[in-house]
Amino acid sequence: MAVTIKLDPADPQPEAMSQAASIIRRGGLVAFPTETVYGLGADALNAQAIKRLFEAKGRPADNPLIVHVDGREMLSRVAQGVSDEAHRLIEKFWPGPLTLVLGRRREVPAIVSADLATIAVRMPQNKIALELIRQSNVPIAAPSANLSGRPSPTRAEHVASDLGERIDMILDGGETRIGIESTVLDMTSATPLILRKGWITEEQIREVTGAVGIARSEEELSRSPGTRHRHYSPRARVVLIEQSSPGAIERMCRKYLESGTVGFLGHTRLKIDDARFSSIVLRNDAGEYARSIYRALRELDEKRLDVIVVEAISESGEGAAVMDRLRRAASEIV
Repeated sequence: MAVTIKLDPADPQPEAMSQAASIIRRGGLVAFPTETVYGLGADALNAQAIKRLFEAKGRPADNPLIVHVDGREMLSRVAQGVSDEAHRLIEKFWPGPLTLVLGRRREVPAIVSADLATIAVRMPQNKIALELIRQSNVPIAAPSANLSGRPSPTRAEHVASDLGERIDMILDGGETRIGIESTVLDMTSATPLILRKGWITEEQIREVTGAVGIARSEEELSRSPGTRHRHYSPRARVVLIEQSSPGAIERMCRKYLESGTVGFLGHTRLKIDDARFSSIVLRNDAGEYARSIYRALRELDEKRLDVIVVEAISESGEGAAVMDRLRRAASEIV
């Protein structure tokens, strides 16, 4: 069973960080908070540790990992051919929720990148994460710290629920600040290409790069984690309502109640008084949805519901990343 250590996110205890770094250096697995979600970390230069990470998550081998670094010097240990444009993005957005796909150095085991010649790298904006990387003195490969396909963890207890018996340590730094995964931007194509939408928006990237594209093809998407397999899903059937009135949403929930238990997650308050109905109401705001959506899906799923109805938000700005995650979690979109 993983040891869980509660940390002050503003000033993590040096002895705890030293213990966690020792686990990483000897090939173990440590879950830690970032500003996006909790990551499951392993030494990115240790192929056996990475193999164990894939096994612990039940992650498909063709789904590449993101490597976390503490700065440009460590970046140079895992990536090559970093363009001036990439360096401008690093200057503006690192540390932060922007992952860059770059050329992979041969020293990085191919398993990290699903045998691709590229590597996905970012510098997290979280003191616990950065101190773990610094004390480990190795780049840390870290996908989200959940069982593959489940909602990403934004609290340490989510990690313990999914992986507590499969990993060595959980660093508990409280709830994550953003709540959805990083933007992934491919810098190996002629025009920078967004492979996965995230908290850094297309508009923000354009301010640095000018032209930017959106990945569409299977080949393009294969260079990014979290884009081709089903992700972020609770066990219940998830029905995403993209465009509908409050009245229509309420009628839909009542219809599902005729044959089972129903949960609702959205920004509309429904007038349904039924013991088989549960609801979590959020503000109609991208930041609120991002911080809350994975936690809320997990809370509703713990009730063993048959259906979870989710209300969409606007796709403007950061809302595009939230809607990307909701579509991936959905069993049905109406």
